[in-house]
Amino acid sequence: MRTPASPTPRRTVLALGTAAAATPWLGPATARARTGGPEGSAGTAPGEPDEPGIDELRHRMADGRLDAERLTRHHLERLERLDPLLHSVIEVNPDALREARRLDARRRARGPLHGMPVLLKDLVETADRMHTTAGSFALEGLRPAADATVAARLREAGAVILGKTNLSEWAGGMSLTHHAGWSARGGQTRNPYKLDRSPNESSSGTGVAVAAGLCVAGIGTETNGSIIDPASANCVVGVKPTVGLVGRGGVIPGVPSQDSVGPMARTVRDAAIMLGVLVGLDDRDPATRAGRGHHHRDYTRFLDADGLRGARIGVPRSVYFGYDHHADEIAERAIAMLSKGGATIVDPADIPTAERLEDLPSSVVVQVYEIKRALNAYLAAAPGDHPRSLRELIEFNRAHADRELRYVRQDGLETVEKLEFSAREYREALALNHRLSRAEGIDAVLREHRLDALVMPTCGPPAKIDLVRGDAHGGGSSTPAALAGYPAISVPAGFAFGLPVGLTFMGTAWSEPTLLRLAYAYERASRVRRPPAYRAADVGF
Repeated sequence: MRTPASPTPRRTVLALGTAAAATPWLGPATARARTGGPEGSAGTAPGEPDEPGIDELRHRMADGRLDAERLTRHHLERLERLDPLLHSVIEVNPDALREARRLDARRRARGPLHGMPVLLKDLVETADRMHTTAGSFALEGLRPAADATVAARLREAGAVILGKTNLSEWAGGMSLTHHAGWSARGGQTRNPYKLDRSPNESSSGTGVAVAAGLCVAGIGTETNGSIIDPASANCVVGVKPTVGLVGRGGVIPGVPSQDSVGPMARTVRDAAIMLGVLVGLDDRDPATRAGRGHHHRDYTRFLDADGLRGARIGVPRSVYFGYDHHADEIAERAIAMLSKGGATIVDPADIPTAERLEDLPSSVVVQVYEIKRALNAYLAAAPGDHPRSLRELIEFNRAHADRELRYVRQDGLETVEKLEFSAREYREALALNHRLSRAEGIDAVLREHRLDALVMPTCGPPAKIDLVRGDAHGGGSSTPAALAGYPAISVPAGFAFGLPVGLTFMGTAWSEPTLLRLAYAYERASRVRRPPAYRAADVGF
């Protein structure tokens, strides 16, 4: 983050919402899991036996080789072995096995996720014995009266809620310094590919847990980069949907005009299955009214291994290339593969407003105005014994500085509390953000070149964790879609010295079917993903 005096939307004020490799299936940890394994080992292709996907697991259940209890127990045992290295899970559901047994007692599968253990970012409310805290001790007393909409839909589809994942506290909004994956309750989440590296952005715990096989899939949230960046850093797929496609009722808010809830999974197919469960109208989220007519209960029908053929894909060179040569090299190889798969590559196809979007004072106005009102309203209404306002939260942190402010300052929260903008200033700022990111930004370049999507590196390889000074962050591609409220998908694209780098597909509003088709075809052609090696030492840089 930068201070509001020198604003960069990616880091301004608050960015809220913003052990073993893959083991033999249901067996003991591999030798590589314990030793770290050889650098550059091939691993397995996504969805192959060591990392079975949702379809394969459901098939095993259907023919009696597997049941929900055994699958849940496997993930709980794996979590117990591996998470002491990773700190990706902040709390385990004490009733997970009971939920699995209840599903096994049913004669028919409950839904497309029947028996699948999933993890939720610790912003998603659950009406059970778990907390919902945004990683803060201040909310330990919060007891939601009902499941968040996404949690309810996952349960209705048959998922087993395995637990809550760690995150950057208050979804990255605690401090103006970048401390990805740190929270007072959960400690420091670590990247499973190299344990001294950042897991990237606030949905860090979900990205790490999915990569490490601690769940079948997970839920993240994004305001600006918080799904796609940890997906990139942890070699998984992350889908940031159009704002309004997935209901946010019961999710601790950040910047409502930008907040999205989306799936993180090891394959595009699993992410598509998850997305179909999550979408729909939400009485607690007025933004979902705009999604009428854009919901699809089965996004897998858009997946096509030959889906690149005939597509027109643009490459926005300005701003979104050049900040990291490792990411550039990986993206260039990916673009060549897209072309080989039959896509027409338009290069360059720059977003006309890209430089303005990355240094936009109006973004500060929108963040401060929305966060202050949304968070104050949430804290005032949420049941339980906890701070009832942003001001009380700040005072709580000061009173418990030994736990809450041990490594990070709360200058992000304090800045939001201190600044004040009028409703008129806010409306004008939001209109400017939308105009520059939508009609004069993403939509302009898509229209000019008749493009289906844009493609660019998601971000550079994950930096070293630095709790004292904060992690370095060299750049990324999330801002245009974030400010527009448009969709983006990050897919594994390659490795730099063993560190994952993702490729982002970005499009206009409600273009998830197109983006999933392109991402799936690329994934099938590239087969980049390999399980993590849990290396403790850095190699190369």
